[in-house]
Amino acid sequence: MSVDPRHRSRTILEGPDRAPARAMMRAVGYTDEDLRRPLVLVAHSWIEVMPCNYHLRHLAEKVKDGVRAAGGTPVECNTIAVSDGISMGTEGMKASLVSREVVADSIELVALGHLCDAVVALSGCDKTIPGSVMALLRLNLPSLMLYGGSIAPGHYRGRDVTIQDVFEGVGAHAAGKMSDADLLELESHACPGSGACGGQFTANTMATAFEVMGISPMGSASVPATDPLKDEVAFQCGQQVMDLLRRDLRPRQIITRQALENGITAIAATGGSTNGVLHLLAVAHEAGIPLEIDDFDRISSRTPILADLKPAGRFVANDLYNAGGVALLVRRLLDAGLLHGDAMTVTGRTTAEEAALARETPGQEVIRPLDRPVKPTGGLVILRGNLAPEGCVVKVVGHERRLHRGPARVFDREEEAFAAVQGGQIRPGDVVVIRYEGPQGGPGMREMLGVTGAIVGAGLSESVALMTDGRFSGATHGLVAGHVAPEAARGGPIAALRDGDTITFDIDRRQLDVDLTDAEIRARLATWSPPAPRYTSGVMAKYARLVSSASRGAVTE
Repeated sequence: MSVDPRHRSRTILEGPDRAPARAMMRAVGYTDEDLRRPLVLVAHSWIEVMPCNYHLRHLAEKVKDGVRAAGGTPVECNTIAVSDGISMGTEGMKASLVSREVVADSIELVALGHLCDAVVALSGCDKTIPGSVMALLRLNLPSLMLYGGSIAPGHYRGRDVTIQDVFEGVGAHAAGKMSDADLLELESHACPGSGACGGQFTANTMATAFEVMGISPMGSASVPATDPLKDEVAFQCGQQVMDLLRRDLRPRQIITRQALENGITAIAATGGSTNGVLHLLAVAHEAGIPLEIDDFDRISSRTPILADLKPAGRFVANDLYNAGGVALLVRRLLDAGLLHGDAMTVTGRTTAEEAALARETPGQEVIRPLDRPVKPTGGLVILRGNLAPEGCVVKVVGHERRLHRGPARVFDREEEAFAAVQGGQIRPGDVVVIRYEGPQGGPGMREMLGVTGAIVGAGLSESVALMTDGRFSGATHGLVAGHVAPEAARGGPIAALRDGDTITFDIDRRQLDVDLTDAEIRARLATWSPPAPRYTSGVMAKYARLVSSASRGAVTE
């Protein structure tokens, strides 16, 4: 062994002076033998409000069994989760991104406070995934992350559906294209059980990225939430963390610059969520690795989209698993020379060695061959220009428009924009602008799936563009630019916009501009003052004071 497996827990549990600590642990059932073994924190974000994380307590028991079988003592703890799908379109959605930091902080604090030797973090809904990995990097103890897996697709009138269809159904209902009874039927069948949203939305995007980056065992993330194999995967993760402990293999040895580039490539190749930009920037920050927003554009521009996944494609995550899983995607990307195959993973094997184990299901159509991609370049584009000097993010997988020019319809809150769409006030050609929804201004950088879903449901997705200093759900599609930075609350150019200003999206030139001179923008901002903070105390106020720009991952510092 290259390290004492009890390199931390000895301090808190050994010697006469630690008798009080041992006495308290005995009170909850730990035995003499338990207290002589390494302590492994099993941290999860179970919550009784959403399917994404509802099964994590069950999976944690299987992880704990694996830890015990491999000679460790598991210590289970629960952190928080905020459901994007439930809070979407409300003031509650502002808590979502803030929760990423709380998840990371709380896992870090429990492991530090109880001197655990290793960690397994279980995640489900969107922010719990990067939040867990951020904590693992801060602690840099032998550890891994296990994703709870995707929900099975729902079935509605002969077709598979996801939560995306429900959001778009709301827009169709408002446009008179769907009855109350139809919407209720769709709502009742879209989410059939435990697991995170089924498309390549933010949860599956981040799970894919972290599996490719090696902090989750290859093949673990894509096993669906309710598949019987998931229990065995969880058990193996408990055993695996003990192997990491004995070999002293730590997250900062796994999440390197090469691994981050592999993760970006995986997001691009699967048409993944724009939130991947925000979260990998934050992960890089925790790892102390330089990563810029423009790296995403550079890598995406050389990466074909190979996975035909929702929201723009035909299939869901469970179809990807049945086709051959993430390992098959990795093998394709390695064959194209687009990944660093020598990057290390938590299994002790390299990325290339893991991909060699992939098995492709004959006749599968989910992961395309290299000579027949969904699109020749990846789904992430970074625009700059006089409206986004620090950049903004566009996902191009779901549409063909490369240029849009139209009048601004400016809203200072998401609710105002949603009401305008629902009320039929948005016209073909418009550019919907939603500002003061950034990391500081929201605070919390809400996702805009309610608005974008309503635009799709109203039949405007091919004729309207949208820009915001807030975020988008991975389920969003259409010509939309998010993470516009600097944000309005910090006096970014988006704060200078007025109704009727002509805005141009030019994907090929990577530009987002308004037809105003720099002098005109400066003159408008000279008379501008930020709105009063929506929160003056509590966690939201604290977050607003500490959070960085979206172009740096919206990390708190």
